[in-house]
Amino acid sequence: MRQVSDGSDELTLNNESLQIREARADSATMFRRISLVVLTLFFTLAGLNHFLSPEIYLPLMPGYLPWHLPLIYLSGFAEMIGGIGICFPKWRRLSGWWLIAVLVAVFPSNIHMLVNDVPLGGAAVPSWIFWARLPLQGVLIAWIYWACIKGRKA
Repeated sequence: MRQVSDGSDELTLNNESLQIREARADSATMFRRISLVVLTLFFTLAGLNHFLSPEIYLPLMPGYLPWHLPLIYLSGFAEMIGGIGICFPKWRRLSGWWLIAVLVAVFPSNIHMLVNDVPLGGAAVPSWIFWARLPLQGVLIAWIYWACIKGRKA
């Protein structure tokens, strides 16, 4: 015996599928908004710290770079500009690319810390922390790309 469907079951499934997709989109939007706030605070405060406590960053500077203190201030300023820029939708995409460039620019300091066992705040740091820091830069870059750049029109 064959049953004839009026299509209401299919309509119910389509509505449920649409609701699930909308819930996922809402969750992604909420996570993106939270990410923007966290990234703004992180980079703005980290940049500000370059001015408040520059002595913390001096040992992190590779010896082959000149003008250590001015470069510390410059990188702090760059982090602050990028962090604040995230707040403005018109500047968010550019700020994302800016922060990615800053992370790439400071990456040699992470390698310098690993290779030279640089103490932080005068205390020795286990080498696994320096190793963990290297991929963390990649995670930050991916996070910035996703939150500030991906899916955004110019």
